[in-house]
Amino acid sequence: MTVAILEGSRFILGTAALTVLCYLVMRYFTGGEPEQPTKDLAGSVIFRVSALHGLILALVFAQEMVDYQQLKYESTVEANAIADVYFDARRYGPAAAAAVQEPVKNYLELVVSKEWDHLGEGKGLFGPAWGQWDAAYEAVLSLQAADKRQESLRSHMLERIHLISETRVKRENHADSAISGMFWFAAMAGVVLIALAYYPYPVQRHNLVLIFMFGAFTGLILFFIYAFSNPFSPPGAIGTGPYQRLIEQIARS
Repeated sequence: MTVAILEGSRFILGTAALTVLCYLVMRYFTGGEPEQPTKDLAGSVIFRVSALHGLILALVFAQEMVDYQQLKYESTVEANAIADVYFDARRYGPAAAAAVQEPVKNYLELVVSKEWDHLGEGKGLFGPAWGQWDAAYEAVLSLQAADKRQESLRSHMLERIHLISETRVKRENHADSAISGMFWFAAMAGVVLIALAYYPYPVQRHNLVLIFMFGAFTGLILFFIYAFSNPFSPPGAIGTGPYQRLIEQIARS
């Protein structure tokens, strides 16, 4: 929470300060009080640029939110699949429980303790976690079904362990989908251009407050986009709640 507050304050105050500064600099260099037609033209320019700028921010913000929610859903799906494999191995029999549950448990602990940070640092999926997944997969493949019940359990475990692999690949794709620098250029260019277009309006307390509010709100939206763009590290880290709850469930079982 502290990281989020500090990062958010930096975005909000920085963007607001930039907006007011651009307005004051443009006002200084243009000098004098513009005529009414100039103010009307400035208002028209501000409206059009603000509309395009707001549309860009809204589209990117919406896309980041969709990806963020999708990752939360996929994490829950993976945790459920891990639980199915772990507890189905117990139902299969003592030999399967020993061979399958150990790598599954190790995999789960590596995802929580290592992989999330690995992804947050841009290093991709944690290799040893793949190793534990592979060990569990080989253990399931090696099972010899003695009856229909075991055959059904083995088929279900294979299906779920493949699902775990799919969600891992999707998780890596989420980590690699960083926002292009061109977006940040367009976003900041829009802030600067809108601030410059305010120059026909006199330097008064009320005008400065309104311009500051515009910059602050834009900074807030930019902060949310930045936070959601990397869901594996602060300030917008999504957390490993589903996996941790499963670890606790396994410890109690």
